[in-house]
Amino acid sequence: MKVILLQDIKGKGKKGQCIEASDGYARNYLLPRKLAVEANADNLNTMRMNDKAAQEKAAKERAEAMELSKKLKSVTVTVAAKGGGAGRLFGAVTSAEIAEALKVQHGVVLDKRRIVIDEPIKNTGTYTLKCKLGYEITGELTAKIVEQ
Repeated sequence: MKVILLQDIKGKGKKGQCIEASDGYARNYLLPRKLAVEANADNLNTMRMNDKAAQEKAAKERAEAMELSKKLKSVTVTVAAKGGGAGRLFGAVTSAEIAEALKVQHGVVLDKRRIVIDEPIKNTGTYTLKCKLGYEITGELTAKIVEQ
């Protein structure tokens, strides 16, 4: 019996895949537990439409990530932090502070988890940070840290 999987099933297949399963396995396990639906014409058409919509959504998100990457390259964000003089800061500048400053100064909303800081920023100066934007796209952001 051909079925379309609604969830990943170990050893059988991934969500959205059409597989051939034995009649007993499909009727007694997959269908009652809502892990799969029978592969009839309506369900196959629905699966194809969902795949097409998912591909279009992924392409749109990838394009937005590329656009954001280009925008971040030209942006310099200034973050003010408390310091003790001689260019040293009392604490470290976090990715949350950088994301908040980026939102306030340039109107770019970027999740703090996407900003990668290799080592803690504890001195004033200009730093180049990487931003993981998804779909294997990374952008570079310039952050200028100044003392308050």
